[in-house]
Amino acid sequence: MKLYGIYFSPTGGTKKVLDILINEWQNEKEMIDLSVQGFDQRYQLDRNDLCMIAVPSYGGRVPEIVINRLAKIKGDYTRTILIVVYGNRDYEDTLLELKDVMKDNGFNSIAAISAVAKHSIMNQFASDRPNEMDKMQLEVFSKEIMHLVDTKEKYDDLKVPGNFPYHQYKGVPFKPKANKRCNGCGICARACPTQAISLESSKIVDKNKCISCMRCVNVCPNYARQINPLLLKLAGKLMAKSCSLRKENQLFFEVE
Repeated sequence: MKLYGIYFSPTGGTKKVLDILINEWQNEKEMIDLSVQGFDQRYQLDRNDLCMIAVPSYGGRVPEIVINRLAKIKGDYTRTILIVVYGNRDYEDTLLELKDVMKDNGFNSIAAISAVAKHSIMNQFASDRPNEMDKMQLEVFSKEIMHLVDTKEKYDDLKVPGNFPYHQYKGVPFKPKANKRCNGCGICARACPTQAISLESSKIVDKNKCISCMRCVNVCPNYARQINPLLLKLAGKLMAKSCSLRKENQLFFEVE
């Protein structure tokens, strides 16, 4: 049985959660990074394989770019563990949508996890997560799923939180721009998952392509990309109430 770790993680938080979970397993592993620019690989997973799919929640939904890239990965009723990572606000319909997407692609979701990581835009929220407490909890989750895989052959329909129709995602107004420290090195342009930054000039951004994933901010060695500080400060105050109280990681699976 081969274990696939499939993830979209522009700023690393989602990958960090996945690494904690997948490192508990001793199976042969293959990692598939959906966040690389121009992802166009196609995969056909076997019925006997196992898959962990980890995505961030963008406004309570699965990012559209993730749905499009997952369409290139097909399963044969392949067992799947769904992992949704969010910045301590809420993940709303993300788990349900991810389950539906994977079902359409030929996968059988047997367990699901919601986990908290540092907010990718407003880093003051969940700034230290996943921390050591989260790591221990996620390792326990992984062991429980391992036991489920070892002892169960047939699975009931997995129930996860969320509502259908999913609520509308309207995007966010945060579009990073280059500041005076930008030297035009192009690292951000080559790393942008949606090719929203011009390769000829890093200061040119296609706002229609930009999904505010913050990868460009995260990879810039000169700290030369940023969001409007005033807008960020105002948004932080508005979100403080919903994001400040610690949210707990959750595990969902059907038990006998």
